Amino acid sequence: MKTAQPPFDIVTEPPTAELLEVSRRELRETPEVREEAILRLRQMLHNATDLNYADDDDFLLIFLRPCHFYPDSALKMMRRIADFKKNNFPLMHNLSPEDEKLSFLDHKIVNVLTNRDAKGRRILIVSCGAVWDPKAVTADKLFRMFYLVHLVAQLEAATQINGVVIIMDFEGLSLKQVRGLSPSFSKLLLTFLQEAVPLRMKEFHILKQPYIFNMVWTLFKPFIGDKLKKRLYFHGNDMKKLHKHIDPSDLPKNYGGTRPALDYSSRDWYPCIEKYTEHIHRWNNYGYAAGP
Repeated sequence: MKTAQPPFDIVTEPPTAELLEVSRRELRETPEVREEAILRLRQMLHNATDLNYADDDDFLLIFLRPCHFYPDSALKMMRRIADFKKNNFPLMHNLSPEDEKLSFLDHKIVNVLTNRDAKGRRILIVSCGAVWDPKAVTADKLFRMFYLVHLVAQLEAATQINGVVIIMDFEGLSLKQVRGLSPSFSKLLLTFLQEAVPLRMKEFHILKQPYIFNMVWTLFKPFIGDKLKKRLYFHGNDMKKLHKHIDPSDLPKNYGGTRPALDYSSRDWYPCIEKYTEHIHRWNNYGYAAGP
C-alpha cells in the first residue's frame, strides 16, 4: 500500500494565526482560556476514575474545541462517547483500518474533497444510492468507515476549529439500498453523529434523492434531534440550493461546481486512514475504564 501523500492526507501542524483568530471569535479560544480549560479538564478527568482517556494538551483540545472550551461540556462529551462505545462494543471492538481496507479500496461510497470550502470546512461525501451495494458493504461496514474517517479528521486543528459538512448523495437509490438500512442502523448512525462525534458538525445536505427516499426518511426521522434539524437541508437535483451553502468554486462538477468532476475516491484516501492506525488503536482503549 502506498503511503499517504498530499492532497490525500491531513494537516497535523499547529493552527496558524488566522485559524486561531477564527477560534477566538467562534470558540472563545485565547491562550489564557485554552490553558485554564486544559488544566481544568485534566483535573476533572483525574477525578473521574471510571473514565480512561489520554490527558495531553493536544488530545484534550479534540474535545474542548467543539465544546467552546467549557470543560464541563467536554467531559460530558467524553462520557457520551464512552456510553456509545459501551453500547456498541461488538461493532467497534479493536477496530483497525485493515478491517475495512477492501471497503475503502473497492467501493466508492465514502469520499472527502481534497479542498476545503470557503469557510475552511472539510466536506465528506457519502454515496448512498446506486453506488452502494449493501451486500458487499453492509450497513455495519459503512458505519465503521464513517467511524475511521472521523478518528483521522479529529487530528486536524483546522477541522477541529472550522468543522465538517456532510453531503449524502442518494442518486439512483432503489429498494436494494433501502433494504440495506434498518431502524437499528438509523438509530446507530444518528446517535453517533449527534452525540458521539467530537467535531463541529456544521451542515448536512441531502442530494439527488428520488421519491423512494421517503422510505429512508421514515427510518431516520424519529432519531433526528432539534439541533440537527436546523442543520439539515434537502436539495433534490437543484444544485443552486446547495450553492447557497457551499460556493460552486469549492464543489466538483458532480454537484454543479466549477472544479473538475471527482476522479478520486476512498481508495486514494485509504493510505491516510492507515497512516494513523496507532491513533485509532489508542482510541479503541478510551472510554470507560476496565473493571478492577
